[in-house]
Amino acid sequence: MTRHARRKSPRPIGGYRAVFAVREYRAIFAAHLLSVLGGVFAEVALAVLVFHRTGSALLTALIFALGFLPYALSGVLLSALADRYPPRRLLVVCDLLSAACMAMMAAPRTPLAVLFVLRFATASIAPLFTGTRAASLADILQGDLYVLGRSLVRIVSQSSQIIGYGLGGLALVWLSPRVALCVAVATFLGSALLLRLGTHDRPARASASGATMRQSLASAGRLLGERRIRALLLMWWIPPMFFVVAEGVAAPYARDAGAGSAGFGLFLAAMPAGTVVSEVLAGTLLAAATRDRVALPLAAVSLLPMVAFAAHPPLPVGVGFMLLTGLCAAYTLGMDRWFVEAVPERLRGQAMSLLGAGIMTLQGLGMAVGGAIADVVPADAVICGAGAIGTLSVLGVLRSVRRSAGRARIGPGESAGERR
Repeated sequence: MTRHARRKSPRPIGGYRAVFAVREYRAIFAAHLLSVLGGVFAEVALAVLVFHRTGSALLTALIFALGFLPYALSGVLLSALADRYPPRRLLVVCDLLSAACMAMMAAPRTPLAVLFVLRFATASIAPLFTGTRAASLADILQGDLYVLGRSLVRIVSQSSQIIGYGLGGLALVWLSPRVALCVAVATFLGSALLLRLGTHDRPARASASGATMRQSLASAGRLLGERRIRALLLMWWIPPMFFVVAEGVAAPYARDAGAGSAGFGLFLAAMPAGTVVSEVLAGTLLAAATRDRVALPLAAVSLLPMVAFAAHPPLPVGVGFMLLTGLCAAYTLGMDRWFVEAVPERLRGQAMSLLGAGIMTLQGLGMAVGGAIADVVPADAVICGAGAIGTLSVLGVLRSVRRSAGRARIGPGESAGERR
């Protein structure tokens, strides 16, 4: 090779830059940003709207709870749709349905009961959308690029917890709740347009035969019946169920620590901030093999900072402990690769929908149980207990993950209900 040719050779790009070099991913990422923004605006606007109309803290909290509850139903019962229809078409339809629901919420005389039904409907669409999108990323990005692409999606979602709700609340200083809902409609329409024009039309992964709910349940049972897939699903589900206990008791902990609303917000932001930093550093500085090696050790210690709440730490120290917990989140990058390798392509959309349904449902359960216990037990003791029980649970799951490594997965020619 000549000196001139060497000078002309392009430098290889890696890490997150390489992910953004893929045109289809840029469209999906931009659509994700819009849909996250729309979701934040809709949730905050609905909460304010319901509280203004009813003055009920319980009904206002129910608006947020409805973001979790439908996952257990639609994420399992409708998961077969993620593989039975072309992914681009399904993603666009999900965005359009969400936009339509929010447009009806924004109507001036929408009854309160209808608001809750529409909120339930939009939350029911979410697991199907996220499962289909996650499976589509595996079609668009190969190898380590898929891991980094998933990481960027999570970073946006975590960042929304740090700044999204603050921006949503700030927007309502100038906008009425109904106008904010109209903004949410526009973001979901923009997301649908980006996905329609910016991604390729790929065929469905599986043939559309049989009843959707029956096939979804059969596929869920088939996936959970495989030891490797079951172990990885539990590894995705168990840690978040205990992480969110600290968020669920953040208000009483901040009160007991003598902090006001600013301290409460800082405590809530600590773990998502640590998660973002962890994923960015791991995706930028660590090679794929290194991320695989550190995944299980990081998961094993991820809940230990919560155990330290046994010492009744003041708020600044408690914030530091939650930041440390978030900094262990880099284990998810290794988990992404293992999971997509374990699941056959024809069940990938259903597996991703099931994964998301489990995470959201168990997070809602963990938050509810932790809040109930905090009514009779000090908040820092609840956080400590969640950290201790969670660590023991995670260690048990990690043992299954290690033992199932290299085991045969569901064959590509098998149906969800039978093995040839």
